[in-house]
Amino acid sequence: MKLSKRLATIAALVPPGGRLADIGTDHAYLPVYLVTEGIVPSAVAGEVHEGPFRSAAEALAGVGLADRIDLRFGDGLAVLAPGEVDTAVIAGMGGATIVEILAARPEVTAALSCLVLQPMQGAGLVRRWLATAGWRLAAEALVEEDGRLYEVIAAAPGTAKEYEPILYDIGPLLWARRHPLLKGHVAALLAQARRVAAEMAASPQAVRSPKYREYATKIAQLEDKLACL
Repeated sequence: MKLSKRLATIAALVPPGGRLADIGTDHAYLPVYLVTEGIVPSAVAGEVHEGPFRSAAEALAGVGLADRIDLRFGDGLAVLAPGEVDTAVIAGMGGATIVEILAARPEVTAALSCLVLQPMQGAGLVRRWLATAGWRLAAEALVEEDGRLYEVIAAAPGTAKEYEPILYDIGPLLWARRHPLLKGHVAALLAQARRVAAEMAASPQAVRSPKYREYATKIAQLEDKLACL
């Protein structure tokens, strides 16, 4: 089975041999690949939407893996008991949603030994939450697919390092290794921040807000980082 570049990047950060949960599994491509390739012995696949849940059930039946991949219908980590799995993958959602999922079941999250997260936006929010919740960054990756850049974050329990504030948005490990896609990543973050600031600038009240000053600071910091690349 061949994965998309995004899913292959996520799969590469899953520790081999552990028990896996794929939260928001969609068509269950990731757990099917990881079990088929012998990277993990078994998996739990969680899905809260009926359409993808049925598609995942059909996919598992089609490849004969229904006995090794336990498909469960439910919201976020509610499909798991504490200590049931070692690694949780949460991919393809917004950063705020990922944080909500992790924070909603602290007893399940605390029992995990690895998180592999792929926020569609708001990766900085995810990194900041991890730092306050007893998780350290273990690895970060960038991948380009169909003209879009995706960030993948792997975290492990432990004391987080303190980073320069803007690096929580960029990715401190991506910055440290000067990832080949880093320049495009920082440029995209800068363009997004400029768009938000431009929209706020249309309102005198918004311009006087702390949020506007926050974006002005972020833009200056991203411009400095981009100039270094």
